[in-house]
Amino acid sequence: MNKQDIIICRCEDVSLADIHKALEMGYRDFESIKRILRVGMGPCQGQTCEHLIKNEIARFNKVNPETVKIHKTRPLISGVVLKDIAESQDE
Repeated sequence: MNKQDIIICRCEDVSLADIHKALEMGYRDFESIKRILRVGMGPCQGQTCEHLIKNEIARFNKVNPETVKIHKTRPLISGVVLKDIAESQDE
């Protein structure tokens, strides 16, 4: 199967070929790949692609997958209505 046809990150539509290209360009850890390809930043926050990417990084770097650090997760942010902020100022 063609690497371009294998989707690793469904949220951001990133293929196996995209991951390999980033690795070949010098992006060797999850955080740097995340910054260039947005993997792990979609609605699932990496829950579906994290282990796949981790394994590809380990294979490319010829290390044990357990030694590959996963990306930093950040809590989701919800919007605040300005009216609520303005009303709380009066209190």
